[in-house]
Amino acid sequence: MFLFSSHVLHLVTTTGHQRHLLRQRGWMIALIMFLSLFEIAISQNQSCDPESTQVLQLLYQDGHVVIDNGIFQLTLSNPEGFVTGVKYNGIENVLAYTGHENDRGYWDLVWNFPGKKTKKTKGTLDRIEATKMEVITQNDEQIEISFSRTWNASSNVTVPVNIDKRFVVLLNSSGFYSYAIFERLQGWPAVEIDNIRLAIKLDKDKFDYMAISDERQRYMPLPDDRIPPRGKPLAYPEAVQLLDPIEPEFKEEVDDKYEYSMESKDIKVHGWISTNDSVGFWQITPSNEFRSAGPLKQFLGSHVGPTNLAIFHSTHYVGAELIMSFEEGEAWKKVFGPVFIYLNSFPKEVDPLLLWHEAKNQTKIEEEKWPYNFTTSSDFPASDQRGFVSGRLLVRDQYISSEKIPANGSYVGLAAPGDVGSWQREYKGYQFWSKADEEGYFCINNVRSGRYNLYAFVPGFIGDYHNDTVFDVSPGSNICLGELVYEPPRDGPTLWEIGVPDRTAAEFYIPDPNPMFVNKLYVNSSDNKYRQYGLWERYSELYPDEDMVYDVDVDDYSKDWFYMQVTRKRDDGGYNGTTWEIKFQFDDQVTNLTGDFKLRIALATSNVAELQVRVNDVSVDPPLFTTGQIGKDNTIARHGIHGLYWLYSVNVPASSLGPGCNSIYLTQPLAISPFQGLMYDYIRLEYPDSVYHIT
Repeated sequence: MFLFSSHVLHLVTTTGHQRHLLRQRGWMIALIMFLSLFEIAISQNQSCDPESTQVLQLLYQDGHVVIDNGIFQLTLSNPEGFVTGVKYNGIENVLAYTGHENDRGYWDLVWNFPGKKTKKTKGTLDRIEATKMEVITQNDEQIEISFSRTWNASSNVTVPVNIDKRFVVLLNSSGFYSYAIFERLQGWPAVEIDNIRLAIKLDKDKFDYMAISDERQRYMPLPDDRIPPRGKPLAYPEAVQLLDPIEPEFKEEVDDKYEYSMESKDIKVHGWISTNDSVGFWQITPSNEFRSAGPLKQFLGSHVGPTNLAIFHSTHYVGAELIMSFEEGEAWKKVFGPVFIYLNSFPKEVDPLLLWHEAKNQTKIEEEKWPYNFTTSSDFPASDQRGFVSGRLLVRDQYISSEKIPANGSYVGLAAPGDVGSWQREYKGYQFWSKADEEGYFCINNVRSGRYNLYAFVPGFIGDYHNDTVFDVSPGSNICLGELVYEPPRDGPTLWEIGVPDRTAAEFYIPDPNPMFVNKLYVNSSDNKYRQYGLWERYSELYPDEDMVYDVDVDDYSKDWFYMQVTRKRDDGGYNGTTWEIKFQFDDQVTNLTGDFKLRIALATSNVAELQVRVNDVSVDPPLFTTGQIGKDNTIARHGIHGLYWLYSVNVPASSLGPGCNSIYLTQPLAISPFQGLMYDYIRLEYPDSVYHIT
């Protein structure tokens, strides 16, 4: 055990200093590095001695089963399969104790029979109450329990899916694993599902600090603070201003669960700390293979409650296109998880906020163990029942380089066979993604047996790579694809460009929030500035009378291009559409050009919006190009910086341009809500190809 002087221990354990540490990130990181050896020693001390006398027990109580491994105790309702108790480190139950015990930890989903949904409801919430409990495995090393429910064909009030919820506890493990097997059989009725998750609610009087990344962690308000008159709902129910919170430090802040959403590729560990007890409660997700819609899909995680969510499927940041739709008679099976619910603790002398770093260490351990070999379901294949796919991705763009360019940092993935970019709307199967290295080499490990297409997207280049060859991955297969070449859309050299092709609007101008509606976590965070509430209202404040005009020869997109094209609020409370103007110059040589210029427009998101393109005449009707109404991502209201990716190519006749000043007008005309609008990823105007050959 390492020893520290009393003034250091006081510095890292006093509550007031903990809060000060959060504001002094620079030397906080240095202090963490200084304490790293101490942290490792403590985590090692937490591990159980293999020679200890601890035993794994399964106990039956009235309406419950209890699994106890000597480190913690898990209580599950029998036969429903709800998580009703977690006893750990002297805390009788870390879960919420208010309300019904079945409201503490549960799997649930939202579903509908097609055509049954009303405008006032998202669907039927099903808490997945099992009807049968079965011990699958019980030995000295592990216990696995199944809580299942079989669909009854005579029922019209339960989702036509067989569901088997599993819980696994290992000897000497400080936490439990959970996964679920969903299955539809042939001949069953059509159904729609738009949300599947595992939700756990913690004791609000204990767990006061939330961490979802190194930069995004803070002390959190209480759920009571959101309830009137302490809280005031804002433009929608999820966003609440805290007028009279129990802890004064949160006064006037805005709390909204969507301010804490995360991309699937980044959801590895998140959770809560009870700072008084020095206890952490974490959800660790070693793989995102079972989540819908690829690595960039955004999901909720932890938020005020204190709530910890494992969301496997949702329509957030995509909309109705991601509702799971099953046709009449369609069979389907999918395993969601396992995820690991991990508990850790430190002695009271150590800063409890360091529990986050120990949880990250455990995450690395879980990732190395993936795919787990202890699950007993044949529906979850171990590593020797999976395959590997590798290769190298290069980019060919003759207008940038005469040589092929390594696809450095590209995301390369396997998903169900489909069309270009279909992975971002795919939800019935599994997806496997890998990030290519500096030379474009990639290796996709632990792929389930199945039939896949290969997909990729490359930072710095528009569009999607799609290899429409159907790859059959079988147990133990090792498929080497060699060199693959992506040719991004391009017809000619660049005349001008706005933004960076990275599928987000993060590089554009993001305004400061209204000081009356802030989340203090993001006040000094340039990377998360867009997560503040109400930024859509700032456009009308910055452009009260006329819309944005951008001169490609003068302006800087990081300062002069507002990051979302939204509606403008009128004095009477209504809204108007908006038209943005892009100005650019041509010399006299333009009169000698023939053919079409190509306007590339990549959208980072769209919500019930339409994009119309006009050239040098803002009033011409019909416009040169229109998308029609597209998107229901709701990214604007949910503090996002991207949703679904859209790419459009517009032919601009050379005859429509002339020497001197020219303008392209981008109009978003639909305007019944403040949340309608677009975010641009990147815009480029290309010369006709003939210019390249002439030069």
